[in-house]
Amino acid sequence: MLKKLRIRISESLETRWVTPAYAGWLLGSLSLFFFAAATNTMAGWLYVMSGVSFALLGLAAVLPPRSLKSLVVTRSPIEPISAGDWLNIELIVENPTSKPKTLLQVRDLIPFVLGEPQQGVIEEIPAGGTYPWTYSHLAPRRGIYRWHEIHLRTATPLGLFWCRRSRQVPAQAIVYPTVLPLNTCPLVDRLGRDDSFLVESDRRAAMANEGTTRTLRPYRFGDPTRLVHWRSSARYGELRVRELEVTTGGQELIIALDTASAWELENFEQAAIAAASLYFYASRAQLNVQLWTADTGLVKGNRVVLEALAGASPHESVNHGDPPDLPLIWLTQNPDRCDRLPEGSRWIGWSPDPDNPIAFKSPYSGLSIQGDRPLQMQLQAAIS
Repeated sequence: MLKKLRIRISESLETRWVTPAYAGWLLGSLSLFFFAAATNTMAGWLYVMSGVSFALLGLAAVLPPRSLKSLVVTRSPIEPISAGDWLNIELIVENPTSKPKTLLQVRDLIPFVLGEPQQGVIEEIPAGGTYPWTYSHLAPRRGIYRWHEIHLRTATPLGLFWCRRSRQVPAQAIVYPTVLPLNTCPLVDRLGRDDSFLVESDRRAAMANEGTTRTLRPYRFGDPTRLVHWRSSARYGELRVRELEVTTGGQELIIALDTASAWELENFEQAAIAAASLYFYASRAQLNVQLWTADTGLVKGNRVVLEALAGASPHESVNHGDPPDLPLIWLTQNPDRCDRLPEGSRWIGWSPDPDNPIAFKSPYSGLSIQGDRPLQMQLQAAIS
């Protein structure tokens, strides 16, 4: 109890004023000893020794706060990474004064879920100069991490008293989920061959072959001559150009992550990885793919999707309504929703307890993920 009280008092003094270092306690004790001895013996040299010691203590207590007061700290933007990579974090400490600053400690208070606060030492910042302090930190799990506080600490110039001051320097680190390199994914491939996957009208689907002539229009400067329809040009007395249908059937797919439900933590991390991997696999297959979560609704675009998955979490509020009535791949831990999916959909299910897997009842095909098998292998496996 006394130890905790002593630490609390020391922390309070260090952040508000100064706290003595070991050398400060030692010199203070000697100063009191010299003063007591001088009082008893009336020796002048002892008065001088005690006076000089007290003067040094006073000077050492005033200078550290002044040294930290004028320092300015900024932070460089943190580039997004994938889970398992290293965050590169840079802080720039600026000294706007006409005197150099020496012997500083910098401590970046990163979130505890990322690890322990990172600390570095700056030997000298020249007058009017800057010092870039950089470090790398492993990010084992996806997420959007925010923090805002750093500590500057010094005992310069005499090392008798420690002084610590905080600076508010906001930071945001985005850690994307891992994207598995899928060579094949029958879950997506079978959707592409399913009649219910074509969501455009029959009229558009019938003419959705690459290179089919949609209509004829007047020639415009810059049109390639190979598109000129000579027979129609002769009939109308002016050049007519073919407009070709370049769509590939209007195939549309939604990857829907059930973030509104309850999840086991490890299952949700796997689901985020699966959603990212399926999205990029479908994108490579030239499908019109979008991601849906309860918080963001429908989003598309590589970076937007990765950021949405990085920030996703269970028990989210449904801010943009349910997924549209289109074929989707539903990723969930809740088996009750799998029987109410739009026509032509697929599902991927996780069991809350791996030792007691639950049955996902649905009229559509899907995958039940087993926690003891590699996720990539299961996503590439055939579905029943």
